[in-house]
Amino acid sequence: MGKAMIANPNGIDAARRLTSPASKRFPRIALLLAAGLAVSASIAFAAGTQVYNPQTRQWTDYDRTKAYKYYKLHNEVPEAFRPQTVKFRTAEVPGTIIIDGNQHFLYLVQPGQQAMRYGIGVGRDGFGWAGIVRVGRMAEWPTWTPPAEMVARDPKAMKYAAGMAGGPDNPLGARALYLYERDQDTIYRIHGTPEPWTIGLDVSSGCIRMRNDDVTDLASRVKVGAKVIVLMQGAALYKGV
Repeated sequence: MGKAMIANPNGIDAARRLTSPASKRFPRIALLLAAGLAVSASIAFAAGTQVYNPQTRQWTDYDRTKAYKYYKLHNEVPEAFRPQTVKFRTAEVPGTIIIDGNQHFLYLVQPGQQAMRYGIGVGRDGFGWAGIVRVGRMAEWPTWTPPAEMVARDPKAMKYAAGMAGGPDNPLGARALYLYERDQDTIYRIHGTPEPWTIGLDVSSGCIRMRNDDVTDLASRVKVGAKVIVLMQGAALYKGV
């Protein structure tokens, strides 16, 4: 799965994305970018996530170990991954969610060519996906029931095959937005996490994870039925799209 550094905290470069290998493999996503997503910024593809250090004025690699150390030291994620309002030109209506998996950002479109931007964790190698879905339902402190595929590959998930009650240790965190394709649950969610230091990384089995405070804020702003556009270079298209 292609990855990218956080080259600019204010958005992504649609024009550059249109020349990427992914746009040739997935022309529908390229069309979405051309018609509905135009944000002035630059992006550079690298071997993994990078973050900008304003003190040293340098880009630094940001992997799971460094992310954990940073969070333990600051009790916070890097500034780029904290909620903020940014300029965001798009043809999508306010209330639409646009997920830029490469840069680990989720945008909630706002009026006036703006968006609320949140940091996210996305699918690790082999678990990335892209497509257009919708918020089918939302839940507060949801029960986590691992899908059969996860139970089969992960012995730790087996004991929760019947479901894990909601709570601070639950992998879905404080809120879950269940993503549907038409009337079908895709098994993917936008949800909280008990591991906030993983925001900005490729860590999940395909779900979009956020800090608990951030997903709670997002859920308060989003309506059931909201359109969700998931973009990720090199990812497989969701089968229902």
